Amino acid sequence: SSGINAEYGQCKAERIPWTMAKCLDTFCPIGPLVSPDKIDVANTEITLKQNGVLRQHGNTADMIFPVPTLLEYVAAHITLLPGDVLLTGTPEGVGPLARGDVLEVAVPGITQATFYVK
Repeated sequence: SSGINAEYGQCKAERIPWTMAKCLDTFCPIGPLVSPDKIDVANTEITLKQNGVLRQHGNTADMIFPVPTLLEYVAAHITLLPGDVLLTGTPEGVGPLARGDVLEVAVPGITQATFYVK
Protein backbone atom coordinates (compact mmCIF):
# COMPACT_ATOMS: atom_id res chain seq x y z
CA SER A 1 0.00 0.00 0.00
CA SER A 2 0.99 3.58 -0.29
CA GLY A 3 -0.14 5.41 2.83
CA ILE A 4 -1.21 8.90 1.87
CA ASN A 5 -2.29 11.45 4.44
CA ALA A 6 -3.04 15.14 4.68
CA GLU A 7 -0.48 17.53 6.11
CA TYR A 8 -0.41 17.18 9.90
CA GLY A 9 0.28 20.88 10.45
CA GLN A 10 -2.73 21.81 8.34
CA CYS A 11 -4.95 19.44 10.31
CA LYS A 12 -3.66 20.84 13.60
CA ALA A 13 -4.14 24.45 12.47
CA GLU A 14 -7.68 23.76 11.29
CA ARG A 15 -8.44 21.64 14.39
CA ILE A 16 -9.19 18.58 12.25
CA PRO A 17 -8.74 15.20 14.00
CA TRP A 18 -5.58 13.38 12.87
CA THR A 19 -7.78 10.40 11.98
CA MET A 20 -9.38 12.48 9.23
CA ALA A 21 -5.95 13.22 7.78
CA LYS A 22 -5.35 9.52 7.26
CA CYS A 23 -8.80 8.23 6.30
CA LEU A 24 -10.04 10.25 3.32
CA ASP A 25 -11.08 8.53 0.11
CA THR A 26 -8.07 7.49 -2.04
CA PHE A 27 -5.61 7.82 0.87
CA CYS A 28 -4.60 4.14 0.96
CA PRO A 29 -4.12 2.81 -2.55
CA ILE A 30 -3.18 -0.86 -2.51
CA GLY A 31 -1.37 -2.67 -5.30
CA PRO A 32 -1.55 -6.36 -6.15
CA LEU A 33 -1.68 -8.68 -3.13
CA VAL A 34 1.33 -10.97 -2.79
CA SER A 35 1.08 -14.46 -1.34
CA PRO A 36 3.18 -14.76 1.85
CA ASP A 37 5.02 -17.73 0.36
CA LYS A 38 6.39 -15.45 -2.40
CA ILE A 39 8.34 -13.16 -0.06
CA ASP A 40 10.64 -13.33 2.93
CA VAL A 41 8.78 -11.09 5.39
CA ALA A 42 11.94 -10.84 7.50
CA ASN A 43 13.93 -9.37 4.60
CA THR A 44 11.80 -7.66 1.96
CA GLU A 45 12.96 -4.54 0.10
CA ILE A 46 10.33 -1.87 -0.61
CA THR A 47 10.80 1.23 -2.79
CA LEU A 48 8.76 4.29 -3.70
CA LYS A 49 9.50 6.59 -6.62
CA GLN A 50 7.78 9.93 -7.10
CA ASN A 51 7.89 11.11 -10.71
CA GLY A 52 10.76 8.67 -11.36
CA VAL A 53 12.87 9.87 -8.41
CA LEU A 54 13.56 7.40 -5.58
CA ARG A 55 11.99 8.90 -2.43
CA GLN A 56 11.75 5.92 -0.10
CA HIS A 57 13.80 2.75 0.20
CA GLY A 58 13.35 0.39 3.11
CA ASN A 59 13.53 -3.20 4.16
CA THR A 60 11.40 -5.18 6.59
CA ALA A 61 14.69 -6.26 8.23
CA ASP A 62 15.00 -2.68 9.52
CA MET A 63 11.64 -2.63 11.29
CA ILE A 64 11.58 -2.20 15.08
CA PHE A 65 9.36 -5.28 15.48
CA PRO A 66 9.54 -8.28 13.14
CA VAL A 67 6.49 -8.86 10.93
CA PRO A 68 5.54 -12.17 12.66
CA THR A 69 5.59 -10.38 16.05
CA LEU A 70 3.29 -7.65 14.71
CA LEU A 71 0.88 -10.20 13.21
CA GLU A 72 0.82 -12.21 16.43
CA TYR A 73 0.08 -9.10 18.50
CA VAL A 74 -2.69 -7.85 16.22
CA ALA A 75 -4.24 -11.32 15.86
CA ALA A 76 -4.45 -11.59 19.65
CA HIS A 77 -6.81 -8.58 19.65
CA ILE A 78 -8.45 -8.49 16.22
CA THR A 79 -9.73 -11.24 13.96
CA LEU A 80 -7.60 -11.32 10.82
CA LEU A 81 -9.05 -12.76 7.63
CA PRO A 82 -7.45 -13.66 4.30
CA GLY A 83 -6.83 -10.45 2.35
CA ASP A 84 -6.59 -8.22 5.44
CA VAL A 85 -3.79 -5.67 5.27
CA LEU A 86 -1.64 -4.62 8.21
CA LEU A 87 -0.07 -1.19 7.67
CA THR A 88 3.13 -0.77 9.65
CA GLY A 89 4.52 2.67 8.85
CA THR A 90 6.92 4.08 6.32
CA PRO A 91 10.66 4.54 5.84
CA GLU A 92 12.15 8.02 5.76
CA GLY A 93 11.49 10.12 2.69
CA VAL A 94 7.94 11.35 3.30
CA GLY A 95 7.18 14.49 1.32
CA PRO A 96 4.45 16.51 -0.33
CA LEU A 97 2.45 15.34 -3.35
CA ALA A 98 0.93 17.44 -6.09
CA ARG A 99 -1.79 16.86 -8.65
CA GLY A 100 -0.25 15.00 -11.59
CA ASP A 101 2.45 13.21 -9.58
CA VAL A 102 3.11 9.57 -10.44
CA LEU A 103 3.98 7.19 -7.59
CA GLU A 104 5.62 3.84 -8.28
CA VAL A 105 5.68 1.42 -5.35
CA ALA A 106 7.67 -1.80 -5.70
CA VAL A 107 8.89 -4.91 -4.01
CA PRO A 108 11.67 -5.38 -6.58
CA GLY A 109 11.47 -8.63 -8.50
CA ILE A 110 8.09 -9.50 -6.96
CA THR A 111 5.46 -6.82 -7.63
CA GLN A 112 4.95 -3.16 -8.40
CA ALA A 113 2.08 -0.71 -8.68
CA THR A 114 1.70 2.76 -10.17
CA PHE A 115 -0.62 5.39 -8.69
CA TYR A 116 -1.56 8.77 -10.18
CA VAL A 117 -2.27 11.76 -7.93
CA LYS A 118 -5.46 13.51 -9.04
